[in-house]
Parts: sequence; structure tokens; C-alpha cells
Amino acid sequence: MRAHDDTTDAARLRVAAEVLGHLADPTRLHLLRLLSVEQDVSSLVAQVPASRSSVSQHLGRLRLAGLVRARREGRRMLYRITSDHLADLVAEALGYADHAVLGIPHHIAEGTPPKRVNPAG
Repeated sequence: MRAHDDTTDAARLRVAAEVLGHLADPTRLHLLRLLSVEQDVSSLVAQVPASRSSVSQHLGRLRLAGLVRARREGRRMLYRITSDHLADLVAEALGYADHAVLGIPHHIAEGTPPKRVNPAG
């Protein structure tokens, strides 16, 4: 039974590291934050300090990673984040960054054990 747990943990850690790797780029992080609402490339380019080509390349990487989905509507491709979990992760990362950039002390409840994450979901 223990070997199975180690294998599952290793797989979870690998997937989490891959996702975090995709978040490590500021443009991709910005795009993921914006894609809680379905948008096309033109709309995204207007909101991100990157060229149309760069935005398209980042969206392609995010699609290949399964973090963004796309659907065609006429001549336009519309993009959206694939998971509420991912949207929450992006929001938490940006919240952490707010504390770091603005000099706000990070908070953790004293005497409260850390939250356990349900691996199922």
C-alpha cells in the first residue's frame, strides 16, 4: 500500500510542478488571470503588454498543457481557462505577490495546523 501512495504522490508532485512551471512566465500568468472569461486574441492583446504573436504563442503553450481550451466561433478562436482550481491557484499566487510587493506581512493563523488538501479533489 505504501508504494502506491509514493507513486501517487510522485505523480501529483510532477503534475503540480509542471503547472507551476507554466505559471512562472508573467505573460502566461497574466493571460490565465484574464481567461476566467472567454476571450479572443485581439481582446487579450489589448490587455497584455505583449505582441499578438507572443500572445498567440503563449496561448498555444497553455493549450498544449491543457490549461486553456479554445473553441472556434466563426473566424475567431475564443480561449478560456480549463479549471476553477487553476483560476484559484493564479489568484492565490497574485495574492501572495501583492503581500510581497506591497510589503504586507504574510498571514497564518497561530496555533492552527496547516490545511490538508483533499487529494481527490
